[in-house]
Amino acid sequence: MAENLNNLVKEALELKADHAALVDVSKIKFHEEFRKACEKNVCGRYNSNWMGPPAIGPIDELKKKVMKYKHGLIFQTVIQLKSPFDVKGMNEGFNKHTENFWRILSHIKEKYGFKDILPLNAGCCNTCKRCAYLDGEPCRYPEKAFSSVEAYGIDVTALERSSGIPVYNGQNTVSYVALILFNENE
Repeated sequence: MAENLNNLVKEALELKADHAALVDVSKIKFHEEFRKACEKNVCGRYNSNWMGPPAIGPIDELKKKVMKYKHGLIFQTVIQLKSPFDVKGMNEGFNKHTENFWRILSHIKEKYGFKDILPLNAGCCNTCKRCAYLDGEPCRYPEKAFSSVEAYGIDVTALERSSGIPVYNGQNTVSYVALILFNENE
């Protein structure tokens, strides 16, 4: 199976990730500061989504959830912007990255058939225009819902560095990161 896992990186790159690497889950670093940024509503989505804080639960529970996985695939989509203030380019880039996320996740599910997967994307879930959380209703599409790497308190920069993925990809770029955690079928 180790050879198959190494193929995951190659396949992620073929499926339009700009950088990809395997992750040893036991080496993932967590920091409470990332959740504190969520609580300060830095992204503008705090307390508005089933897949974001506080609805997804405390960081200690999320850390335990992550640590039950043995393997991970981290990948990055790099977007060239017209300027550092190119918000339209950033939004289009996020959409492109999310397309990559779904393409790679679907590929992993179809080819490898892992039964135990935790997909984490960049940013909070945007599957629905208005999250059912706001209406006190259960998630409409739990099979399509995803949380973010940061919401789980994962230090993305440390994860990129430890995986050999560049943190900085050049002037006027934005880089989006996803992490798909999985256990091999027994």
